[in-house]
Amino acid sequence: MKTTGKFKVVSMFSGCGGMDLGFKQAGYDILWANDMDEDACETYRNNIGEITHGDITKLEVPDVSNLDVLIAGFPCQPFSNAGSRKGTDDPRGKLYQQTFKFIKKLNPNVVIFENVRGILSTKTPQGLLIDEIIGTLTKEYGYHVSYRLLNFSHFGVPQNRIRVVVIAVKNKDYLDHVFPEIIDDKDLTVAATLKGITEKLPNQTELMRLNPQALHYGSMIPEGGSWKDLPYDVLPDRWKKIRDNMAKYHYPNFFRRYSRNEIQGTITAAFKPENAGVWHPTEDRIYSVREIARFQTFPDDFVFFGKNIKSKYQQIGNAVPPLMAMHIANQLKHYLKKIQPNELIRTKVESTMLNVNQPIHKQQLTPCLI
Repeated sequence: MKTTGKFKVVSMFSGCGGMDLGFKQAGYDILWANDMDEDACETYRNNIGEITHGDITKLEVPDVSNLDVLIAGFPCQPFSNAGSRKGTDDPRGKLYQQTFKFIKKLNPNVVIFENVRGILSTKTPQGLLIDEIIGTLTKEYGYHVSYRLLNFSHFGVPQNRIRVVVIAVKNKDYLDHVFPEIIDDKDLTVAATLKGITEKLPNQTELMRLNPQALHYGSMIPEGGSWKDLPYDVLPDRWKKIRDNMAKYHYPNFFRRYSRNEIQGTITAAFKPENAGVWHPTEDRIYSVREIARFQTFPDDFVFFGKNIKSKYQQIGNAVPPLMAMHIANQLKHYLKKIQPNELIRTKVESTMLNVNQPIHKQQLTPCLI
């Protein structure tokens, strides 16, 4: 493969390219990428570059020498509360094993995995899945691993998006220096994120069509509220049943409409207005494709393609925010350039306790290093 002298990246489960775009923005060279979603591949080709469309289990590992970084965002649906939660009983839940085939041949300097917090509690017949992944990286391939549960809003992404990031390196002296520093000086509110959007921007006029009932109830939700703010007598019967026993249904927050002064909740691939806070704060509609791309930090000139609008929402929801990927990529340059760890000065670095049942905060600073 032709190289440019930049740090070299191979990308698995690339989707529309959120992680890859972040690394490219940081000056890395994406030598090979793959996804099996045709629409995501079309978006990738039109914005980033070449990508191999196909089933990763049936593809040969590319020939890349002296690989710097392998990135892999294997499917999260089997581990997500918004997905199947079947774990490794779902065929997609076993796709993480394909990364080991690539690691064995390519022997990258760095391996990066990103996934939902549910991966931390997913069990296999041998125990916790995360333990299996970390054990394989350390015992079979000689890596040292740091993995953390991060709220991406702490790094400038304008949504409360909590994800697990696993970073494996060959030199254990860098484990305290592989994650980026916290960013405290950025306005992440909905109003700031949507500022300047006009219909002239690509994908801005693309809105998912909703059924009349969804539009009816969504239009009644006040800014900053949810279905819980609606009078009991206007609720449909199934909602009344839930309202009558909120504890049983774990206090669901249907039809969430974030206010202009709040930080947006997680943008997911399951873009259902009743289950996700995707209502525009002041208009009687859900967010457009361009607007949710803003929350995911895709630049306005990044155009989404696909057979329908739903596909574009899914591509964006499945993506890693490019801004978060860029921060990680920039931080890893210290390791790849072999800057001595004692020369690196850190300020505030998020290193959270891996408790999957509690929200995370910037002041939780317990490292998880292996």
